[in-house]
Amino acid sequence: MTHEFDARREEWIAREELAERMIPLIGGLYRDHGVVTSIQGRRLINRSAIELLKAHRFARQAGDEEMPLADTMRVLEALRELGPGPASIDVARLMARHRASGEQVPLIDFLRSELAPVLVDDDAEPARGTDIVLYGFGRIGRLLARILIAHAGHGKGLRLRAIVVRKGAENDLVKRASLLRRDSVHGPFAGTIEVDEEANTILANGTLIQVIYSNDPASIDYTEYGIDDAIVVDNTGRWRDEEGLSQHLRSKGVARVLLTAPGKGALKNIVHGINHGEIAADDRILSAASCTTNAITPVLKAVHDAYGVVRGHVETVHSYTNDQNLIDNFHKGDRRGRSAALNMVITETGAAKAVAKALPELAGKLTGSSIRVPTPDVSLAILNLQFERPTSKAELNRHLRQVSLTSPLRPQIDYIESPEVVSTDFVGSNRAGIVDGLATIADGTEAVLYVWYDNEYGYSCQVVRVIEAMAGTHPLVLPEREPVVLERAVAAASPVESDAASPALPRHVVGWNA
Repeated sequence: MTHEFDARREEWIAREELAERMIPLIGGLYRDHGVVTSIQGRRLINRSAIELLKAHRFARQAGDEEMPLADTMRVLEALRELGPGPASIDVARLMARHRASGEQVPLIDFLRSELAPVLVDDDAEPARGTDIVLYGFGRIGRLLARILIAHAGHGKGLRLRAIVVRKGAENDLVKRASLLRRDSVHGPFAGTIEVDEEANTILANGTLIQVIYSNDPASIDYTEYGIDDAIVVDNTGRWRDEEGLSQHLRSKGVARVLLTAPGKGALKNIVHGINHGEIAADDRILSAASCTTNAITPVLKAVHDAYGVVRGHVETVHSYTNDQNLIDNFHKGDRRGRSAALNMVITETGAAKAVAKALPELAGKLTGSSIRVPTPDVSLAILNLQFERPTSKAELNRHLRQVSLTSPLRPQIDYIESPEVVSTDFVGSNRAGIVDGLATIADGTEAVLYVWYDNEYGYSCQVVRVIEAMAGTHPLVLPEREPVVLERAVAAASPVESDAASPALPRHVVGWNA
């Protein structure tokens, strides 16, 4: 027994040492080339050695074996030699493709072929990047700031240049910085923050952010601060139609506007992964829809393509938000005046109807309602659906699991099977929604799906993806994903499929920047 104990410990130390040697390679690729590496969609940048080991263990979801660290090291060393341009590169999928090819071609030659679209000329003129202004600095605004700062990388993508707020007190700047530094839900800021009250700036991990005080979105001259052709991200929710949001375009230095709430009227509501391809160069004002719309639309797309949604009802069990009262008091909305901390509150949601703006084929097929509950973050959408084609729990879960691992919707959809997970386990998930496979109910053409979502951080990640699409800076994803079709999802099914739950899958790693 002692011998086995020592052997296991030595094996762990060797693996940990190898993971530690990966960290500078991963960081260098990101800093110098804008390359984001991942293992089955789990980012490797800014990870500790232990977190890298957990990411490799997660790769078991896509196969029978854990991703070997030695394989990852080989790919990282080859990437350093090749020096590709900005891209999101999945190491696990590249190695899987290399093994599937029979490994007859040396790895570096194989990678040179696979990564050809991002192997750039060293003499090419570097991109300037796109200036971003956050108009408002509340829950979503501060999370957007964290993500933009963490993803600043080589500085040629999205550049957070300013935030605009109304001054609340003499020490307003210090308080704003403190709220960025500490968060009761998402934990401390990962880095250092310095405040210059004389210049009205916040320096966060080398990103210098100008704080501008204004009550009028139409009267700011951003060019005075060296900001030009900026995308203004309005996260105040004060204006939701084209007329109100167009005020931003009258400020000097603004090129486009993105609303972090459902847009009204003819505004395009964009759910990244579903209809971001509809963003046109002349779209000056766009909406990133709502957190719930972003959570459910990708899942609805996945099941509609496979089984055909006839009709459905969406019930959201949603954490309370800042527009509710802490204790009973007047509120213009029905029931929202009652204490959010003490009550479950039935309220309306436009998410079901809003799905149709991103997924027109479901127009008129969905209804929806919501219950606000006394938790600060993470919500749950319950999709009660009727399909055109029958399915079973095992088949439906297998399809959604495969979609979460290999399809173009992988950044939006995650999948988990665990009898112990609860809402706090999904704080910090960067996916729009996480399907809880053990809760799935399916019987013929009737199905019920449970989808968790971090209505703050997961939604903010979707917003950043839309900003990247607007700016044309979203990195190319390599290797390219193949679309998941129903035949693939059910290929392993026997002619008579049991509804027994599939074997439990390992828990995935979540964290605020997972």
